[in-house]
Amino acid sequence: MELARNPLRSLTAYLAEGIDGTLLAIALAIAALGLVTLYSASYDQPGRVASQATNLAVALGAMWLVARVPPQTLMRFALPAYLLGLLLLVAVASFGDVVNGARRWLHIGVTRFQPSEMMKLALPLMLAWYFHRREAGLRPLDFAVGAALLALPVLMIARQPDLGTAVLVAAAGFYVIFFAGVGWKPLAALGVLGLASLVPLWGLLHDYQRRRILMLLDPAQDPLGAGYHIIQSTIAVGSGGLTGKGWLRGTQTHLEFIPERHTDFVLAVFSEEFGLLGNCLLLVLYALLVGRGLMIAANAASFFARLLAGSIALMFFTYVFVNMGMVAGILPVVGVPLPFISYGGTALVTLFLGLGILMSVQRHRKLVQT
Repeated sequence: MELARNPLRSLTAYLAEGIDGTLLAIALAIAALGLVTLYSASYDQPGRVASQATNLAVALGAMWLVARVPPQTLMRFALPAYLLGLLLLVAVASFGDVVNGARRWLHIGVTRFQPSEMMKLALPLMLAWYFHRREAGLRPLDFAVGAALLALPVLMIARQPDLGTAVLVAAAGFYVIFFAGVGWKPLAALGVLGLASLVPLWGLLHDYQRRRILMLLDPAQDPLGAGYHIIQSTIAVGSGGLTGKGWLRGTQTHLEFIPERHTDFVLAVFSEEFGLLGNCLLLVLYALLVGRGLMIAANAASFFARLLAGSIALMFFTYVFVNMGMVAGILPVVGVPLPFISYGGTALVTLFLGLGILMSVQRHRKLVQT
C-alpha cells in the first residue's frame, strides 16, 4: 500500500539504501569540478565532456551495485579476482595493444581496457583475504608471502611499462600489509633493501623513464623534450596566483602549452584558472574523502573489511599525492591521473568501485565480528 501511494519516495529510498551520503557528496563535488575543468581543457574537443559524463554515470552505477554487496561476499571474490587479474596481465604481455610504445591494453569485443586497473582493487582484496584467514596468529612468513603476492603483479605492470600504475598497485598492497601489523624492523629492512636496489633497478629502466627522473634536477636541460611537461605545468600553476585567471581564461591552456591537459596534467589547468584558493578547496575535499574512508575502516566489523577499507582510503591519498607532486615538479612524470577529475573511463570506474567497497563496509559495520 505504501509503495502504491508513494512510488517515487519508495524508489528513492531503494536507490539510497547502502549509499554513504557523505562519501557520495564529496566525490560528486570533486567530479563536478572535474567536468568544469575538463570543459576548459578540452575546448577543442567538446565531446570529451559528454563522454566523461557518460563515464561518470557508468561509474556511479558500478558503485551502487558494489555498495549493496556484503564484505563477506566480496571476500569470496578475492582469490578469483586476483588470479583473473594475473591472467589478464599475462594476456597483455602476450598480445596486448601497443600504444605510445607501451603494451597496456586489451581488446574486449568493441572496446578495450587496462587490466592493470583491475589490480588496484584485486590486490588489496587478495591481501586482505589472506591476512584475514591468518588473523589469529600472524607470523613473519605470512608477511613474506604477502610481499610476494604484491610483487608479482607490480613487476608485471612495471614491465609493460606502466610505472605510474605499478606505483599505485604497490602502494595499495603495502597499505594492507602495514595495517595487518607488520613490525617496524621488517619495514626498515625493506627500506634498506630498496635503497640498495636503486643501482641495479636504474639499469632496468627505459631511457625515457631515466630522463624523466633526471629532469627533476634540472628540467631546463631539455626544455623542448623530457623537461617540457614539468616546465609548462609549473608555469601554469604559478601563473594562477591567488585567485586564478578565471574559468576559460587560462592562457597556458588555451594556447596549448600544457601537455596532456585533459588527463595527467589537468591540475595545471585547474590551478591556472582557479589559483591557490581553488587548489585549497580541492585539497580540503580530498582530505575529507580520505578522512571519511579511514573512519569507515576504523569502524569496520571484521579484520578483512578494516584492511580493505584502509587500503582503499589511502589509495585515494596516493593518487592525489603522486599526481600533484608530478604537476608541481617534485616527483617524476609517471602518468597518474587526478582522482575524479582527469579524463578517462577505466580509472573513473575503478575509483567509484573503491567508493562502493567503502560504502559496503560502512553499511555492514554492525555485523558480528568473525
